[in-house]
Amino acid sequence: MAKLTKNAQHEQEGKETVEFFKDLDREALNTERFLEKYSKPLGIVFGALVLGVLGFFAYQQFIVAPKNVEAMKTFLSAQKNLMEGKDKEALGGKSAANPGFVGTYNDYSSTNVGKLAGYNAGLLKFKEGKFQEAYDLLDQFSSDNKTLMAMKFGAMADAKSGLNKNDEALSLLDKASSASSDPYTTYYFTRKAGILALGLKKNADAKKYFSAIDEKYQDYDNGMSDSYIEMTKYY
Repeated sequence: MAKLTKNAQHEQEGKETVEFFKDLDREALNTERFLEKYSKPLGIVFGALVLGVLGFFAYQQFIVAPKNVEAMKTFLSAQKNLMEGKDKEALGGKSAANPGFVGTYNDYSSTNVGKLAGYNAGLLKFKEGKFQEAYDLLDQFSSDNKTLMAMKFGAMADAKSGLNKNDEALSLLDKASSASSDPYTTYYFTRKAGILALGLKKNADAKKYFSAIDEKYQDYDNGMSDSYIEMTKYY
């Protein structure tokens, strides 16, 4: 009786194996029919993907790379003028012969060098007292460098102060104080925000900034934060 049961098991396993391979054959047939039916649209999609990849590499090689080279040339020329104290020549933008930072930004704003040129142009516009133009140029700048972004918000705050918009300046200094993980940069803009808040008689805000310095950045402050905290009580 046990022998018959064992044979029955083998027979059942054999049937299951046959059915399994039949299913595989059906799946293979279905796949083959699918490919036959949709070979043309699939070929078009595949071709489009190939063209897209080739187009991307061609764009990088023949358009982006040359733009980066040209942007670097004009940026370095402007930087040389800046190092020599020739601010107007460094700013440029008035002739094709001397594009300067402004021309480099206008022509190559899609490149990283072009963006940095816009940042430098904004700082020079601020130096000239053209605060709105400075703000607009700085506002367009973006970078993955967090410290540079903190400096951007700080410079934008200075431009807003130049326009007598100190509440907006304080908001930007708050951004600057939290944009970077660099301790000195954070301390510098936190202190600057605290002083501006104190000047605006926003004593609660001022105390918040100086208390943060007292707690985290005493090494940079030489105990000055204590004096400022006291000022928030009476000023």
